This record gives sequence, C-alpha cells and structure tokens, in this order.
Amino acid sequence: MDAAPSPEGELTVEIWRGGADGRFRTYRVPRRRNQTVLDAVTYVQRHIDPSLAYRFACRVGVCGSCAMTVNGAPRWTCRTRVERVARRGRVRVAPLRNLPIIRDLAVDMTPFFDKWARAKGHFVPSAAGTQGFAEVAPDSPERRAADAGVECIGCGICYAVCDVVAWNPDYVGPAALNRAWTLVNDVRDGDRAGHLAAAAAGAGCHACHSHQSCAEYCPTGLNPTASIAGLKRMAFVAALKGAP
Repeated sequence: MDAAPSPEGELTVEIWRGGADGRFRTYRVPRRRNQTVLDAVTYVQRHIDPSLAYRFACRVGVCGSCAMTVNGAPRWTCRTRVERVARRGRVRVAPLRNLPIIRDLAVDMTPFFDKWARAKGHFVPSAAGTQGFAEVAPDSPERRAADAGVECIGCGICYAVCDVVAWNPDYVGPAALNRAWTLVNDVRDGDRAGHLAAAAAGAGCHACHSHQSCAEYCPTGLNPTASIAGLKRMAFVAALKGAP
C-alpha cells in the first residue's frame, strides 16, 4: 500500500520514453515522505502508464539493477531520495549513458559484460594438485590491494559516467579493469599474468585518462581509477621484464 502523501503536493517527473530516438514525457506523481526516485518511477508504471520499461530488484541498494541517470548523473534510484535531487519539484530520469537503449529506462548490458570477459575478469583455478587450503594473510599487500576493489557488483554506473567509454567505444571500462586488478592480486588465482596481459591489451588500462569520474560516482565507494593505475604500473614492470 502506498504511504500517505506528504503536504508537499505533487512531484513532476520527466522520464525518457522510447529508444535512442525517443523523448522525455512528463508525469505528475504524489510527493511523499522519504520518497526515492525509484518510488516515483514505480508510481508512474503502476498508476499512470503500465507500458513504462525499467529494471529493479532488491530496492535496498544491494543489486544495482535500478541504476538510471537522474538529473544528468548516474545513480542507484532506490537509494536516491527525491528531496536531495529534485529541482523546484522536478526530476528528470533517463537510461544509463554509453549503453544501447532497449526501451525507456532499460538498457542492454551486453557490451558492459562482454568487456568484462575481454579483460579476463574471471577467477582461474590453480593447477591440479596445488589446490590445498589457501592461507592468505589479511594484512598482506596483495590481499589489501584486492580488498580495495572487490566489492564491485557490476551495476554499470562507472561505465555510464566514463568519458573515455563515450569517446572510445573499444575501451574496456572501469569495472572490468577494477575486476582484473582484484584478480592479479589474488594469490590463489592460477593465471595472474594472463589477467594482466588481457587488461593491458588494446584499449585496456593504458587508455584510461584518470578523470576519476568512476571513483566519484561509485555507489559502493570504490576507486577504479586507483585500480587501473595499479594495472598500468604492473604492466610496465612486466614489460621491463620481457613479458609479452
């Protein structure tokens, strides 16, 4: 059941409708206490226009599937309160940048995850016979380096806000490279050199311009720029040692 409306009246919500050639449409929804942008979008879909397409799942800031562009900035809409972003009682909601629009607020995440795979962002088990219980000291440099980036949930916000992705569609992107950084620092992984080579190849870590937008907007407080800088250093050292 919807909460009782607050005395603040109505909220004007501009929502992108259609595909890449679509346009914004304006809706008016009741203003409510502690209202999130996702609440407002959901109200439109449930009470005004059931054809509105968008994604959400947990609604508590865990899954990241509700990421959208709010007043020009990528955000988890379930954790973005209207009172913090509304401008004169108006909010504009659009799909994430740098990803193909399926319809309305739903984007195709395939390029994002394809690049994750291109950066070899998957754990590689050690060779057979060496899979004993791994003892990893919590205060080891490698463990700390991996811990700094391990909480990424793949929401795509860093990818959407990255100017380099916008300029160079081949650029792997912050999330995939941040994942590679956690793997090259994972002493249990069986192909750390392979992860580094994949992350440094083509439009990989060396294409990053260190604008820090990914760090500024990451909802979980990660700093992919720092992870990418670490990959650049490791790739340079590997090259000096003659690695391919």
